[in-house]
Amino acid sequence: MLGNFSYKNATKLYFGDDSLKYLNDELPKYGKNVQLIYGGGSIKKNGIYDEVVKILKDNGKNVIEDGGVMPNPTVEKLYEGIRIARENEVDLLLAVGGGSCCDYAKAVSVSVNCDEDPWDKYYLRFEEPTCEIVPVGCILTMAGTGSEMNAGAVITNHEQKLKIGHVFGEDVMPKFSILNPVFTMSLPLRQMSAGIYDIFNHICEQYFSGEDDNTSDYIAEALMKSLIHSSLIAIEDPKDYEARSNIMWTATWALNTLISRGKSTDWMVHMLGQAAGAYTDATHGMTLSAVSLPYYRYIMPYGLAKFVRFAENVWDICSEGKTDEQVAEEGLIAMEDWMKKIGVAMNLTELGATEGMIDGITDATLILEGGYKVLNKDEVRQILKQSL
Repeated sequence: MLGNFSYKNATKLYFGDDSLKYLNDELPKYGKNVQLIYGGGSIKKNGIYDEVVKILKDNGKNVIEDGGVMPNPTVEKLYEGIRIARENEVDLLLAVGGGSCCDYAKAVSVSVNCDEDPWDKYYLRFEEPTCEIVPVGCILTMAGTGSEMNAGAVITNHEQKLKIGHVFGEDVMPKFSILNPVFTMSLPLRQMSAGIYDIFNHICEQYFSGEDDNTSDYIAEALMKSLIHSSLIAIEDPKDYEARSNIMWTATWALNTLISRGKSTDWMVHMLGQAAGAYTDATHGMTLSAVSLPYYRYIMPYGLAKFVRFAENVWDICSEGKTDEQVAEEGLIAMEDWMKKIGVAMNLTELGATEGMIDGITDATLILEGGYKVLNKDEVRQILKQSL
């Protein structure tokens, strides 16, 4: 049944191989001081940095550097970004990079004018901002998280062994995002694979939830089939523009909140993966791939009809003469085969997790209630052990 909901997404997107030029249309809307947020420096090697800075300077902006955003942005980096923004009275936070840069920019945006510790307020108490929010714009260089069109921001606290995401209100969504598929083509193959699985899992987290026969499910199935098709092309030829552009567009639709409407959603794979990431500091998409199959095999009996539908509609499994359990399992086997083809991590051991970490990762895993089965801590521990 389709439940009651509201929907709004105000992020303006510019998509295509000449989309960067539209930054000129957006910049006049904001003040003079722009905090330029980026990661480890790859955008300086591939020329994107120079292109962006030229446009900023041509529009008379003061460029305030904030580089070094790590793949799992830390609370210490967040505090640094807040300091930079306050000292320079920034008017716009411009993230150039992947989802981590976009997440980090949004976390800074709600924290610059906050008079409390943002970690405590947003990530431990899950409160909403009551202060003025600094606007965010994104120039995407990696497809995966969908952060360019949502209000989510994940931050890691290594001291507390916690990696937590907060989905803020619609005011925190980027004001604009620029998506040029060519910008994603310089990524190492493993990063591309991690992003592809992140996209797929975002769809799964919304698809495998209690409300079935929902318009969102039909959209989700189409997105998954498109992603599977394009991913196999991109793995063979990372420069294939059509495949890379379809992957990038699917990533946005996978998590711009559209397909979650009318759904309770189930984000336990993310909770398991993020807890593992807090201990291993492994790439986000890889932590998700490492725990997905043990989790889905565990909950499959509780949502069997949906797993059958997944097998038939996404993986083209023939159900004739088979039990529902057989069909559902064949769907997960097909998913496993695809995961191996695109080269993602298949277990936590590959990512550096050990048996001795399991209790800590279990304790760090937040329990959510949106799925077919609400887990207890013993079940979390069991799934994590099967993920090693």
